[in-house]
Amino acid sequence: MYEVKDKVFLVTGAASGIGAVVVRSLLENGAKHIAALDIDEPQGTALEKELSKKHGQNRIRFIECDITVQLHNAVDTAIQEFGYIDVVINNAGIMSDSPDVYLKEIAVNVTALITSSLKAYEWMRQDRGGKGGTIINISSIVGLMQSPLLPIYSATKSAVLQFSNCLGMEPNYALSGVRVLTICFGCTETPLLDDQKLGGFTKEIKEKIQIGIKKLPQQSAQSAADGLLAAYRNGGSGSTWLVTSNRQAEEITQNVKDAYKILSQGVLD
Repeated sequence: MYEVKDKVFLVTGAASGIGAVVVRSLLENGAKHIAALDIDEPQGTALEKELSKKHGQNRIRFIECDITVQLHNAVDTAIQEFGYIDVVINNAGIMSDSPDVYLKEIAVNVTALITSSLKAYEWMRQDRGGKGGTIINISSIVGLMQSPLLPIYSATKSAVLQFSNCLGMEPNYALSGVRVLTICFGCTETPLLDDQKLGGFTKEIKEKIQIGIKKLPQQSAQSAADGLLAAYRNGGSGSTWLVTSNRQAEEITQNVKDAYKILSQGVLD
């Protein structure tokens, strides 16, 4: 079992929604320091003020950051301030396939997540002088299923699943000591599901997205955060976890492996 106590965390998308609840839960479980990255300066500053008052100064440091352009500088600031980062949680995400947003969606959900993961991998890897560590990447239930409603968002979360699983495979973990976990969240009651933020690649699809989401089981942000912490404590590198419907976190690593075994039939024959 991996412990939260006395570890240093970096969380992206940390000012609101699941990210903010994860930050609160980490501090309540004894995290030493947290670097909270987000583009939303007012909410991030308010969160830092609230949690510093509750848990003490220097436990949380909000860093305003657009992770698509400022990620390297923000991470370097966090490392300089705290000395080392034990766990990186790549939580930031956009769910809008609208024509004027989808490129940003890909940049946040995929490119920035991969960049953050590779940067963390390099400073953590034991074969290059690091102390090891954990990278937690957030995928989604849409990375496990197919739907006509959000093809671009689904593609980004499928990319996260495949990238994280492959980076976390045993040969990489044995070399580096860097554990990589994937979390597939179900529909969670956060601002990400606000009608104003949702977007489809056509107007007609957007209306169907709003109807479709309301039919899916919902979970609280606290339930999502609890599931993430359970996966952190118990997950092996390359593992995948389903956190949905206010249920306890469920490891689905074998399901994913079985699915890829089917998909790869005939590829190497």
